[in-house]
Amino acid sequence: MPRLEREPTFLPLTINATFAVARAAAHTPALRATAELVRDRARRADAAAAECWAALCAGCDAPGRRALPNRLRELTETTSVYAGTRWWFGRGSQHRERVASALARIEEAVDERDGADFAEAFVGYDQAVAAVLVNSHSRLETPAQ
Repeated sequence: MPRLEREPTFLPLTINATFAVARAAAHTPALRATAELVRDRARRADAAAAECWAALCAGCDAPGRRALPNRLRELTETTSVYAGTRWWFGRGSQHRERVASALARIEEAVDERDGADFAEAFVGYDQAVAAVLVNSHSRLETPAQ
């Protein structure tokens, strides 16, 4: 397993966003707990991504390569719970589509063992998930709509 303290991170925006939204949701225990669960899922997905990246670079089939799609789906699902069904399927539908598109692109890159596409797709996925966290969270600071 790669040593993450020495490896690049694949979800830096998402992980940083989870800290910010957890702090901002301190007054709402359930929302804070969900934000912390998103952070846990993001870290697990990040670790699987590092393992998958190493496997892609080495041309082998490490366990992380097989685990990555499930880890990303768990992260996506937990992010949607944090965002809330109403936002996720309403105002956040464009964000939801970006997340789904980037996830599909990552899965395709893993299947095709395409490291370059994998790296590019991860940038898009990280940006999309972080945007969901930040934008859906902004509803806490604005009047109800």
